[in-house]
Amino acid sequence: MARLARVEDRPTPTEVYNWKVYANAIIATWAAVMIGYDSAFIGTSISLASFKSEFDLTNKSTSDFNFISANIVSVYQAGCFFGAFVGYFTGYFLGRKYGLLLSSAIFMVGAGLQCGANSSTGLAIMYTGRIIVGLGIGIASNLAPIYVAEIAPPAIRGRLIGLYELCWQTGGVIGFWINYGVTQHIPPSHKQWFIAFAVQFIPGGMLFFGSFFLIESPRWLVSRDRNAAALTNLAKLRNLPEDAPYVVEEYSEIEAAIAHERSLAGAGFFGPVKTVFASKTLRYRILLGSSLFVWQNGTGINAINYYSPTIFRSIGITGSNTGLLTTGVYGIIKLVGALVWLLYLVDTFGRRGVLLLGSIGGAVSMYYIGAYIAIAKPAEHPTTKVSSGSQSAIAFFYLWTVFYSPTWNGTPWVVGAEMFPQHVRTFTQACQAASNWFWGFIITRFTPQMFTAMGYGVYIFFATLMVVSIPFVYFILPETKQIPLERMEELFEPGMKPWKAHDIVMARVHETRQLRNDAAVKHSPSSTSFAKNQEERIESVR
Repeated sequence: MARLARVEDRPTPTEVYNWKVYANAIIATWAAVMIGYDSAFIGTSISLASFKSEFDLTNKSTSDFNFISANIVSVYQAGCFFGAFVGYFTGYFLGRKYGLLLSSAIFMVGAGLQCGANSSTGLAIMYTGRIIVGLGIGIASNLAPIYVAEIAPPAIRGRLIGLYELCWQTGGVIGFWINYGVTQHIPPSHKQWFIAFAVQFIPGGMLFFGSFFLIESPRWLVSRDRNAAALTNLAKLRNLPEDAPYVVEEYSEIEAAIAHERSLAGAGFFGPVKTVFASKTLRYRILLGSSLFVWQNGTGINAINYYSPTIFRSIGITGSNTGLLTTGVYGIIKLVGALVWLLYLVDTFGRRGVLLLGSIGGAVSMYYIGAYIAIAKPAEHPTTKVSSGSQSAIAFFYLWTVFYSPTWNGTPWVVGAEMFPQHVRTFTQACQAASNWFWGFIITRFTPQMFTAMGYGVYIFFATLMVVSIPFVYFILPETKQIPLERMEELFEPGMKPWKAHDIVMARVHETRQLRNDAAVKHSPSSTSFAKNQEERIESVR
């Protein structure tokens, strides 16, 4: 299919696009299923009458319930924030494989604590479990995108990192529908809300057991001076012999890049931290990548994910089952949008293009919803029948989802995983992930109060932030599509205009490839000197 065609940075053997690289990426992105599920199920779970009854929340005032629900949701985000930095520690000392193994183990401990909460224990154990789950997810959100970016061939790097987003949305769909299912088939009881919390063990367990089979990142192994193991793992991932020209060339680029980076930064745990804060361009990239998550949360996504029942009530949707059904449809649209983004947009249309499209379409949709609520005031005219005005608002809400899901939902993670050199990537990814969770914490902590105080103004607020993000993306963010990781720093050279940087760097990449190909033709592999040099190269690694 033309839409699935790969744009390669060099002539690439077909063996490179094999099942092993996809299988390892899928295992790692079970981390995203954990994140997606936890982001989706909690908002509808705490709105269940059975949950409110279990923890004596039924008779709470609106302000008291808003405070408690905001705490249940936001302590998870706080755990994720700190977990993102713990992910740097685990990523450096344990690597990607065992770091993901640890994150899933922590996640399941937190899930177990949440399942142990009941009317006798109160919410204290629930809060503790939510924090610990967040800690595990924070670690995973750091390491999973890095791992996938490091093992992926350049032509499908965006697609494989996109699996992270697809799995996130898959988990979200399950999370949005789980409570609709239990309300339809299980009467209000402890069991009704317990099931949704217990399902957390499925993605957590899949990542835990799958991690034992992961092939450790060759890039991380080289950074730890385990060169022979790195070459072996790279050959496994590319499904080629260790002395295959493609493997030798890619391994040489990895080794040379890391040697160069070490000459600038030095080795050690604090080396990357010092390097980032000592480098003006890396500090700039940290701010740039972190700010993408400011704009991502500025779309209103976390307000919707965690408080979807409140969102739909403000539009005029009444009845718990109707609200849960509407939320479930929202989750399906997000999943479809993520699939379109993964299969086509991210590696074809580019990062900047999809972000601009998402901001424009999302802003128009949010402005419409805010205007409808301001004029019709559906909350002041409750009815069991959904009015035509409410239907139009729902349509624009789904339209907002259509624009958001294949754009802002996953693209910031791709850019954040791509634009930093290997020797600082675990630290910078920790900063990117922490930024996401920090701004998510701010939004989730204050969304209930924002709806109480601002009403329709919440939608106008998010729409305006999306408008402001447009010049930011166009004038400040360079395109990273198809740029080799080892040449990403060229996008940020002094004087390089972000909106022109991609074309300039790609022209250089093609020129380099052409010179290398010309040299290969001149010195044919059949020549004795070429063969001897290649053999010496492999032996030096072994």
